[in-house]
Amino acid sequence: MPSGSESAIAATNGDVYGDFAVKVEGLSVSYRTTYEKKPTLKKALVRLGRRERSVREVHALRDVSFEVPPREILGIVGVNGAGKSTLMRAVAGILPPTEGRVEVWGRVSTLLALGVGFNADLTGRDNVVLGSLAAGLSREQIEAKYDDIAEFAELGDFMELPMRSYSSGMYGRLAFSVAVHADPDILLIDEALSAGDARFKHKCFEKIQELCDQAQAIMIVSHALKSISELCTEVAWMHQGRMRMRDEPEAVIEAYTKFLDVGESDVAQEDV
Repeated sequence: MPSGSESAIAATNGDVYGDFAVKVEGLSVSYRTTYEKKPTLKKALVRLGRRERSVREVHALRDVSFEVPPREILGIVGVNGAGKSTLMRAVAGILPPTEGRVEVWGRVSTLLALGVGFNADLTGRDNVVLGSLAAGLSREQIEAKYDDIAEFAELGDFMELPMRSYSSGMYGRLAFSVAVHADPDILLIDEALSAGDARFKHKCFEKIQELCDQAQAIMIVSHALKSISELCTEVAWMHQGRMRMRDEPEAVIEAYTKFLDVGESDVAQEDV
């Protein structure tokens, strides 16, 4: 666990228009987890009697450093287990560093998993309030923004129904709408670019570009390489907890697809 000055997450509500919006220095995240094989009954009883547990230390991130300046959309790619989501959660302040430092300047809005933080028993309207309060908006701001959020989500009368009646796509629409209307200086999106149909997806792309044009910094994790290529100004390739490469989208995607040996088919470019 982090201690002292070696590990820190700093969040500042100051000016995001400086040299960077996000700065990560020597970031490492490790945690311990227990795992149990399938022992014989005798071994299980012996271990239980001795109160022994099998513990494994997982190094999710290893010495990761980078900066994200304003007006940059940084895409993050990598295979499952590469450390992408751990990195996003560390930047969001959800996971503390084991070593290193994370600095963020401005209001952070996160879309780390569609619908997380929503209450399925509450209506869409109530969850807009809930999600917006969690993002740091006041009730006056939420009231002023509600119509824009509802209009962007395009859910109509479903806004007055419990969210347990929503499809996953409807969940995604509302979650995305709340996140992008929270006046973020830094927007973090983890595997949430597939909300809704193709028309709504295009609408999401336009909104992300609009936020970027307003000087916001955006970080996107996705397996959809075509979307990453179209949206991002730079791409980072994570592998085994390390940043293996960071460059222009075309260069990173070419190296990454070559590493995976999947070629450049439409299927590969959309979901690898």
